[in-house]
Amino acid sequence: MKNTVDHIRLSADGKKLIILDQRRLPLHREYLVLSTAESMYDAIKTLAVRGAPAIGIFAGFAMYVLSQQMSRVRGEFDAQFARTAAYLNGSRPTAVNLSWALGRMERVVKDNAALRVEELIPLLAAQAQAILDEDIAMCRAISEYGLSLLKEGDAVLTHCNAGPIATSRYGTAIGPLILGAEQGRKMKAFADETRPLLQGARLTSWELHNAGVDVTLICDNMASIVMKQGWVQYCFVGCDRVAANGDTANKIGTSGVAVLAKHYGVPFYVLGPTSTIDLGCATGDDIRIELRDSDEIREKWYSEAMAPEGVKCYNPAFDVTDHDLIAGIITEKGICRPPYTESLKKLFE
Repeated sequence: MKNTVDHIRLSADGKKLIILDQRRLPLHREYLVLSTAESMYDAIKTLAVRGAPAIGIFAGFAMYVLSQQMSRVRGEFDAQFARTAAYLNGSRPTAVNLSWALGRMERVVKDNAALRVEELIPLLAAQAQAILDEDIAMCRAISEYGLSLLKEGDAVLTHCNAGPIATSRYGTAIGPLILGAEQGRKMKAFADETRPLLQGARLTSWELHNAGVDVTLICDNMASIVMKQGWVQYCFVGCDRVAANGDTANKIGTSGVAVLAKHYGVPFYVLGPTSTIDLGCATGDDIRIELRDSDEIREKWYSEAMAPEGVKCYNPAFDVTDHDLIAGIITEKGICRPPYTESLKKLFE
């Protein structure tokens, strides 16, 4: 392929998908080689691959790999392709990029009904490549728009992980800081550890440190004191789905950061590509929130359980930040301001 990223790539023969296992970072840099729909579903479900844009890129290449294993009889191929896309789409319901990318791959099949399967498969490869290429360009543009807000010495607080391994290159929420470091600009970051899966501690702090950004890791419940002391000038977060009114779903805990930022007068920005904007979703109330296993709270990362057996746990993967807490939504097409029902709609005109 002409344009690849290290954390999501095809094997040399194009028949397998190779991904960096994000569950093993930062201490272990390990790769998974995937060739079945079940292994790909599992990779998304268990967060071996995560981050809305990265999941979209993964889905495109996954469908290309799997298409090579399907029937060469066109009608049978179409049915298998649709079933496989629906199966993968069930792995994580909140991130819109998954269904968006699968939809793009399905349209290639539907729009080329007259072609033989052998002629169709190269078009699927090209579509997967296009999804990746577009994301690389989008991340650069988002990073440039975000960087335009920052001045030398500014500090940004971020929650969860929206860096290069959650996207393609640069990332979204921390892209401005990484791009700024490339340009020799000195800025700081505070990364929430992001309980219960510690994406901020394991991934964001690792990416920022590797990029030469001055990063300080904090527990989630330390964001308030950091803001109160005036140590951060902005909050930048990613997004998994943006509703038509600007309500935004992101990793659990994001809405709490937004509430604190509003209280302390710290501008709170959401950064993400237009592919995460779902104009068919009216408000955040319409976003389905994924619930995850209670053991992620009770015992993950511990040598023994940290809560009594039988205690109930509530473990939503995401929450929704109300649009009136958001100073701006930064996309590859520019910075959207309230009212979002108007500014987001203009992005698609």
